[in-house]
Formats: sequence, C-alpha cells, structure tokens
Amino acid sequence: MAIIGKRLIKQVKTTGLKSTVAQRADDAFQRFTTGLSWDDVRGILRGDPAPRPNPRVKPHTEGFWFHIRPTFYHEATTSLYPTFRLGLLSALFFAIEIITGVYLMIFYTPSPERAYSSMIDIITNVPFGMFVRDLHRLGAEVMVIVVTLHMVRTFTTGSYKKPRQFTWFTGVVLLMVTLGLSFSGYLLPWDQLAFWAVTIGTSMADAAPVFGPTVNLLLRGAPDIGAGGLLRFYLLHVVLLPLIGIIFVAVHYYKVVRWGLSLPPEMEPVGEDNARKVPPDKRVNFLPDIATNEIMYIAVAVAILAISSATWYRAPLETHSNPLVTPNHTVAPWYFYWLQGLLKNTHIIPILPNAISSAVDRFVFDYIGITPKILWGIIVGPLVFVLLMVVPYIDPNPSRRYGQRKIMLGLGALFAALIVYLSLAGIPTGVPITGFGYVGGAPPAEIAQEFMPDEGNGDLMKIPFDQMIVGEYQASPDAGVANAPVLNAVLREIYYDMQRRMANADPNGRKLSPDAVTKVQIAQIQPDLKQVTIVINYTDDQTGTPQEFSKFKFIHKDAEH
Repeated sequence: MAIIGKRLIKQVKTTGLKSTVAQRADDAFQRFTTGLSWDDVRGILRGDPAPRPNPRVKPHTEGFWFHIRPTFYHEATTSLYPTFRLGLLSALFFAIEIITGVYLMIFYTPSPERAYSSMIDIITNVPFGMFVRDLHRLGAEVMVIVVTLHMVRTFTTGSYKKPRQFTWFTGVVLLMVTLGLSFSGYLLPWDQLAFWAVTIGTSMADAAPVFGPTVNLLLRGAPDIGAGGLLRFYLLHVVLLPLIGIIFVAVHYYKVVRWGLSLPPEMEPVGEDNARKVPPDKRVNFLPDIATNEIMYIAVAVAILAISSATWYRAPLETHSNPLVTPNHTVAPWYFYWLQGLLKNTHIIPILPNAISSAVDRFVFDYIGITPKILWGIIVGPLVFVLLMVVPYIDPNPSRRYGQRKIMLGLGALFAALIVYLSLAGIPTGVPITGFGYVGGAPPAEIAQEFMPDEGNGDLMKIPFDQMIVGEYQASPDAGVANAPVLNAVLREIYYDMQRRMANADPNGRKLSPDAVTKVQIAQIQPDLKQVTIVINYTDDQTGTPQEFSKFKFIHKDAEH
C-alpha cells in the first residue's frame, strides 16, 4: 500500500491531479471492459466502424465472458434463419432458472414438515415471492420447449453432421439435464399432484431387473417417498444437475466457437464445412452488431416472461401431499406424457387391436422374460435418448441440403409425430377420435372430475363466491338462478356434458344412463366458507341398479380459484 501511495503521489506531481484521476479512471474502466477504453466504448455505442488494429477483439482474447464467443460471425448466420436464436434463448433461460432458484432457496426448507409451508410463505409473505416463483416455474416450462426446438432446428438444418457430432452429443446431454432439472423440481412444492407424479415416475425404476429396487431405493431414500426422497430430489435440483448443466454448457459453447455457427445448408458445398472460413467482406463483428442484437432478443424474452408471470400465469400449488389418497387422473409432467403413453396397454402400435398388442407383450414376456413395463418404460424410453445421441454417427449422408436428406427428414418427422401421438395418449382422456390411451372411470365420476377435479380448478370452483347462492340446483339448459349468471352457465355446461355422455360411449364402451340427473348443492358452513357438492343419480349400465355418486369441495371466500 505504501508503494502504491508513493507511485500515486509521484504521478500527481508529474502529470497533475486532473490528468492522474483521468488516467486512473481510464485504467479502471479498461480493467472492467477487458481492454476497451472509454473512447472505444463510445465508438461502439455510436456505431462507428472499428479502427485498425481492432481493439474490440480484446474482450474475446483477454476476458472471461466474451472468451466463449466468436469475435465475428458470418453474415448469413446473423439473421433469424438459420439459428432462430434458440441456443441463445436456451442459455438465457438456464441463467434465469439459476438466479430465481437461488432466491427461492433462501426461503425453502427441504423437509416434509416444512416444504409445503415454505411454499405458502413464499407466495404470501416473501417480497416478490409469488412473482419469482412464477418466473421460475414458467421459465422452466419455456426452457424445455426452447431446448427441444433448438434440437429440432439443429436436426432439420443438418447441423449435427461432421465436424459437429460431439456438439450434438453435448446438446442431447443438455436436453436430458433440462428434463431432469424440471422433473426434480416437480417434487419440491410437496403438494399432492407433484408427490404422486414423482411416486409414479420413480416406481418405473423399481421395475428394472437386477438393479431396479436398489436404484428406486437410492432415489426415494426409503420404500416410499418421504424425507429422504425429498432431500435427494432437492440436492439433484440445486447441486448435481445444475453443475452438470454448467459444465456441458461450457463445453457446448466451446465447440460452437471451435467450429463456428453452421451456415444455411444451401450455402455450403456437399460434404464441406465453411463456417469458420469467413471472407472479410462477409464478417459481422460481435461488438457491437451481434451483442446489441442479442441484447434485444434477451430484453424481449425477459419482458414476455416477466409480463406473463405478473399477469395471467400462476405456478400451480395443489393441496398438501397425502400418501393415503391418490388423485384421479394423476399424470407425469407434460414433457413426459410420451413416456406415460408408452406404458399404456396398446403401447407403440395403436393401429392394431388390443388383443394383438397384448399378444405381442405376451410373446416378449414368454420368450425373452421382459414385462411390458420393463420393455416400454425401462428399455425403449431411455433408448430414445441413446438414439438421439448416435444420430450423427449413423447418418452416412454428407449433405446438409434439404432435398438430399429426404430419408432422414422423413424419419425425423415420423419420430416427432410418434412423440406427439404418444404424448396425447399419456393424458387421461387419450388421443382424440382414436381414444388410444383413455383411462377414464365411470361416466358420473368423469363428470365430477371434469367440473370438480381432485386437484386443480374446475368450473364449479371458479364460480364467484357471491354467486354461490345457497340451495340445490339441477343441471339444465336454463337453471334460472337469480343474480348468478356464472352458476347458470356452469349448470348449463354440466347438462350438455351429460347429454354428450348419454349419446356417445367413451373408449371403454360406457355411456351415461338416459335417466341420469345431476344436482349441485351449495351449503353455508361458515360466514366465509361454503360447501359445494355435485350429486349424480343414474342407473348402472352393468347391474341395472340405481346408483348415486357425490363429491364435494369446500370453497373459501378468499380462495381465488
């Protein structure tokens, strides 16, 4: 410190106080910008052409953050096509998840006794808690979509081909990390829907031969999901998977810089890669052109995410987890619907009758000893990701041009269509028209589940509290309840839903009996609490005996359903 002070005093004596302060400020500014002086930055902001030699490359050669970015790009890759900026958006949402996740970690306790109450505290008492949670959850959903679209774009443009095979491989790993991050965070709220979705998901590991029970025990920490399982998923979510993601993002970015952004397929000769051979007249410098362009994309994406979280989007939080009560229509997260569709009875061959599909399963079990759960959930499911990893190594076609890749593009389209079809099969209502994957119960139970689901908000629960007028009302086209238009509309929708179920059998061949009557009963329990009950009287189509089905929920004035 004494030496520094002597140097400072000597400089002041030599050049004067004003010049010394200006020089020291410029030195500090250049350290912050990694070599750029204030005049260089001012020229960038004004859009001045780069001087020679170009000082704007110093942040790339001497800095940490810009070191992973090319100093210049080919002008053909700077427009929206061919990259659509999906790689940039993938990295952006990963960063948003880390930032918002760290904020949420401060107020969250990973224990069954405190996890759910921590979520209640976050959305009610923590400053900006609900907003940050909505950002985190919506960002995770969008990140899955963006990363998937990035993979689709890379495949479609043939950018996985030599010399970018390993870049594609790291991209598949990052896709798996993205799915793992989203799934591991699914359990943390410790609510009913997440608890049972993860319970079902981890039960698949138990079906694996030899090591299945051990893997299941490692994931859950006990025979059933509890404190050990919650802690394991928490550590996966906040430590292991983010660490793997950061490492592979670094490797992925390094490989992108190493080989450059692939040009549009039609611009390169077949079998050649000219991404790094950019003529001087085709170069676009990262500073300022690409940087300002990316800042615009980032600003727009963050604005859309923030506005959505502040207005229409609300991260779901269901009732507290209950191991003794399984909600109807429990499903995996939407990005694993395709895997759930694989596990259903007719499996991957829905065009065949169930008897033939079952015969295939019996053949595999009798002669190979593999049960359908192991075959489709443990073997075929993971093989999808293995297949994605080896795509660059099994595609012998050197061309990236669309017209010369009809076979691979056709197979890719078939694969995408199959994933979409199986995803539709993964939801309880199954695929429209074909009914493949339908797992509904009796029609009365389905009516109640439609308008008053076990978890989530149905139309009966969305009726304004002041329109829940105490009484009993029959579902009809015109119930005529005074001063309750929303209640009348819901009663009308229930009536039309009943008519559809009377006229059309569900995929299991069951119809609602023609004499069925549905009533909605509303009772005042406390000044700010009402009980809404849906009662369905019908004739059982199998026994021919009169039956009654009922289901109720308590609705509080401040519930905000």
